[in-house]
Amino acid sequence: MLGAHAVLLECSHLWAGEHQAEVSPVCSPQVIEAEQRSSKRWELTPEGKEIVQEGSHEARVFDSIPAEGLPQSELMKLPSGKVGFSKAMSNKWVRLDKNADGGPRVFRAVESVQDSVREKLQLVQQGEAESLEEKDRNELKKRKLLMEVIIKTYWIRKGSAFSTTVTKQETDLTPEMLASGSWRDLKFKAYNFEALGIMPESGHLHPLLKVRTQFRQIFLEMGFTEMPTNNFIESSFWNFDALFQPQQHPARDQHDTFFLQDPAEATDFPMDYLKRVKKIHSQGGYGSQGYKYDWKLEEARKNILRTHTTAVSARMLYRLAQQKFTPAKYFSIDRVFRNETLDATHLAEFHQIEGVVADYGLTLGDLMGTLREFFTKLGISQLRFKPAYNPYTEPSMEVFSYHRGLQKWVEVGNSGIFRPEMLLPMGLPEGVSVIAWGLSLERPTMIKYGINNIRELVGHKVNLQMVYDGPLCRLDS
Repeated sequence: MLGAHAVLLECSHLWAGEHQAEVSPVCSPQVIEAEQRSSKRWELTPEGKEIVQEGSHEARVFDSIPAEGLPQSELMKLPSGKVGFSKAMSNKWVRLDKNADGGPRVFRAVESVQDSVREKLQLVQQGEAESLEEKDRNELKKRKLLMEVIIKTYWIRKGSAFSTTVTKQETDLTPEMLASGSWRDLKFKAYNFEALGIMPESGHLHPLLKVRTQFRQIFLEMGFTEMPTNNFIESSFWNFDALFQPQQHPARDQHDTFFLQDPAEATDFPMDYLKRVKKIHSQGGYGSQGYKYDWKLEEARKNILRTHTTAVSARMLYRLAQQKFTPAKYFSIDRVFRNETLDATHLAEFHQIEGVVADYGLTLGDLMGTLREFFTKLGISQLRFKPAYNPYTEPSMEVFSYHRGLQKWVEVGNSGIFRPEMLLPMGLPEGVSVIAWGLSLERPTMIKYGINNIRELVGHKVNLQMVYDGPLCRLDS
């Protein structure tokens, strides 16, 4: 009996729970069988019990009215005044004289009344609710004097596997069970094909892709237009010559640049522009003396893997110069390639971010203000600017940011104002200035997030090294 009582307690506890997270094996259909039964009965509400003791509201109002009547204002002050007066008027037990002296006055309309409401409630209290007609029960229920109670009961019987103890069911069939034959005497848990399995490990976005999206959003918020950067292969003309970078510059040697063997040369150039570029290099012009060397078309035609996305900027500025000039803001984020020896500060392939603004009268102050706004949106607020040299910008600046992890200032990019020797051969008006800056995607990512937060961006543990201790984006190479 004690064991059966424990079973009933266990099952009643589970059935009472609103959110049953796990079904106890004791309450499985094989252990016990349960049948739910429901019954209904009528009970008096607290207000109904009060009426059984003291009479209905309308009867109490009737009894409180003397032969000479009662002012309506005083009647309404009685505990049952408002409800009782309405019901008594409906039953025609009382009448209202609105023209009486001193204001409306209530008089009895009959000599005596029968309190049927009280009598019906007394029958319910005595357990004879079924003797009332359904309309009477509904009326009393509507007046909140009567309520219908539903009683649920459970009839419990022993099942085929009834036991007062709980035996853990096996979930795995092991080689040991097969070898010993013990599986014949064990009970195995049934498969639940509706259960959710363990979520598999899924892929994660690379942190550079996440930061690239953030950079792109910042540029778009600042009103920039994205440049097409889908040409990894570029001619030396657009990559170097159009930027007023001399053909004997060290960056154009094979130890710094990847040259293509097939196709080895480009053939399609805007010839008028090419002639102006040749002249500015070899003879000078536009107030510049040039480099004074024998510029060769063969060198300009060599195909390479682009060393910077500034080649794309040159193409866009040339396209801008072929139409009526309007101020423009361009940006690009894409891969560039350097024939570098891999070490802690150099990679053969990395991502470059570039911003270009073309307008009348732009100064170095505009460049510094734009850079501060750009890096502030990224979350990098500590900046320093240092004078530098680039072949195609004058003046030029290196941009530094303070790295809290390294406790030092780290170079994050390079910037400057494009030289007239680069812009005027394109056909841009003389009063137009172009400010530009470039940086690698990898460097600000490390500065902003740090090594530990990079792991959080990836979403799982990865092996990363703090390798960013030198320039990764150099406009002069």
